Amino acid sequence: QKVIDFMDQRIGFLPLDDFTRSKELDKDYEIKAHWALYCDNYLEGFHIPFVHNDLNEVLDYANYETILSDYCNLQIGYAEGTDEVFKLPEDHIDYGKDVAAYYFWVFPNMMFNFYPWGVSVNVVQPLSISQTKVSFITYVYDASKLNKGAGSGLDKVEMEDEAVVESVNKGIRSHYYKAGRFSPTRERGVHHFHSLLARFLNGEVEHS
Repeated sequence: QKVIDFMDQRIGFLPLDDFTRSKELDKDYEIKAHWALYCDNYLEGFHIPFVHNDLNEVLDYANYETILSDYCNLQIGYAEGTDEVFKLPEDHIDYGKDVAAYYFWVFPNMMFNFYPWGVSVNVVQPLSISQTKVSFITYVYDASKLNKGAGSGLDKVEMEDEAVVESVNKGIRSHYYKAGRFSPTRERGVHHFHSLLARFLNGEVEHS
C-alpha cells in the first residue's frame, strides 16, 4: 500500500482507467548482462548526458531529481527544450513545474515510466547470471503525444542503455575492476537498491 500511495501522490491525477493497452508498442529485449546491472543503470543519472543525446536535449539534467521511499523510488525528469509536459492540477505537489516524465522503480525489478502520452511498464527478468529479459508493456492515454518529448524514441534509448549495461557486465569481471563510492547526487537510487538487496539477502526483512 505504501508503494501505491507513493506513486499516487504524483500520478493520481491521471485517468488511469482510460489508459489503453497498446500491444503493437510492446517489446521484449534480451540483454547479455546481470539483471541487477540493468536496474543500476536505470537508477543512476550520471550517464544521461553522455549516452542519451536525444533525451538529454529535452531534460533539464541539472535539476534531475531522485526521491526515495521504502521499497520504491522516483526519478523526476524536468523539461528543457520541449513543451511536452504534464498538465498538473493546482493542488498537485509539483504544480508550476515542467515535468516531462515520472520514472518509478519498484523493488526489485519493475519500472513504471509515466509520460504525457501514457505509461511504459518495464519488467526485468533474470534468465541466467549474465542474461536478462526486459519486457516493455505499453498503455497509451493520449496517442497524439507519442514520439514527443522525454517519452519519444524509447527503443533507441533502450539500445543505448543495453550497450552500456553489457559493457559494464564485462568490465566488472576484470581483475582490474575496483568498486567505487556512491555519488550522493546521482546514485541515490542505486544505493537504495543495493541497500534493499543487502537487507533481503541477509535475512533482515520478514517475508509475509
